[in-house]
Amino acid sequence: MTLPKSSSHLILPVSDFDHCQGSPTAKFTLIEYGDYQCPFCRVANDIIPSIQQQLGEQLRFVFRHFPQPHLHPEAHHAAEAAEAAASQNKFWDMHTYLLQHQSQLSDSYLVEYAIALYLDVDRFLAEMASDCHVARIQTDVDSGVQSGVVKTPTFFINGFKYGDEQYLEKLLETIVQSSCE
Repeated sequence: MTLPKSSSHLILPVSDFDHCQGSPTAKFTLIEYGDYQCPFCRVANDIIPSIQQQLGEQLRFVFRHFPQPHLHPEAHHAAEAAEAAASQNKFWDMHTYLLQHQSQLSDSYLVEYAIALYLDVDRFLAEMASDCHVARIQTDVDSGVQSGVVKTPTFFINGFKYGDEQYLEKLLETIVQSSCE
């Protein structure tokens, strides 16, 4: 299979497969490709709720995995933990835990987080051991590569790559301006 040339447009449209907060009919869709050990993703995680609060029903937020194991050796396993939590309807809770505890992502901590979130720990451990979520994560990574993602966080606003990740505080302004274009 030949992959499409990378671009600055989102290649894989948002679907029910994605982890979304907000209405599918929202005026703005903000997609983040992130890595649970990336310190800039942690900063983004602190900013996104403010943007969500300010835009309310006008915003749908989507998170896609883009672990970078060459930089962050525990990021992929953390993404698997997020997916194992998702299978118990606790993706966003685990997502927040992982980003808030980036320096503590070893297996023992992941189990602690599962317990704290009242997950079925036996199921969580079985899913983590089976690698059953690896393909799901790889789908996100592949779609990111096809869309031109090379680092985290990378954002797309209504399908177009946001080019100023170093200025996350301007993200809200850029989202609102995108409606004028």
